[in-house]
Amino acid sequence: MRAMFGLVLLIGMALAGFAVYMAQGYINQTESALTQERSFREQLGEVVPVYVVTKALRFGEPVTKEDVQTIYWQKASLPDGTFADEASLFPPDADKPRYVLRPMEKFEPVLAIKVTKPGEPAGLVGALQRGMRAFAVRVDVSSGVSGFVYPGNSVDIYWTGGTPNGDVTRLIETNVSIIAVDQSASGDATGGAIVAQTVTVAVTPEQVARLAQAQATGRLALSLVGTNDDSVTASVEADTQSLLGAVEPQQVVTAAPAAQVCTIKTRKGAEVLEIPIPCTN
Repeated sequence: MRAMFGLVLLIGMALAGFAVYMAQGYINQTESALTQERSFREQLGEVVPVYVVTKALRFGEPVTKEDVQTIYWQKASLPDGTFADEASLFPPDADKPRYVLRPMEKFEPVLAIKVTKPGEPAGLVGALQRGMRAFAVRVDVSSGVSGFVYPGNSVDIYWTGGTPNGDVTRLIETNVSIIAVDQSASGDATGGAIVAQTVTVAVTPEQVARLAQAQATGRLALSLVGTNDDSVTASVEADTQSLLGAVEPQQVVTAAPAAQVCTIKTRKGAEVLEIPIPCTN
């Protein structure tokens, strides 16, 4: 009986020791996982809720509650103009939706620059900022950057026309934003290059007057500006003389002909005399 009791006691102690060992291992694993997670969160930093689209949306489509969802985004790399709560994206007092101004892909954050204000139509009106005006520039394959210019790009505008000193090409506007190409205000370039006939730019009223006068008196050409290029372009002008290195012809000054003198000859003996007289034609 005592032997049986001792065997049961040994088995119980062994099981208890094994349970303690297993519990200690589980606790160690949990602490290690918590330490790794804490380290990851420190590297990740603070995360905040952000609304993203759940499907691809194209220009002019409405943005509804069914088209978005909330995810958590690293605050340190958060783009400007995101929406963190439903009230800011879908104001309760708005009876009309927002519309897409620029194409968005699935799970892309909804940015204020890519959607209109509630009820505002998706068109040139929504793309114009306060104080800006839309102006259409006539272009062709040679003057419109061969079709590789889309809404959202920036261009320099050159004017070529006649002046009192001859034909000249001059830079008249720099880093002008394009808001529409032909009848499209969408920045989607998936359709390939299309040779446009008109390019609409966003400019100030003063620039509208300059461009209208330039377009009426000469020919406009566009030069595509690189992304994030904020360099300041100095005054640029070229004419035929500076382009070809031509030298202005020098005027040759000729002396006036000497006055004609008429004479008659008279002989006195062996001497011959010349006497000047008025010339007659």
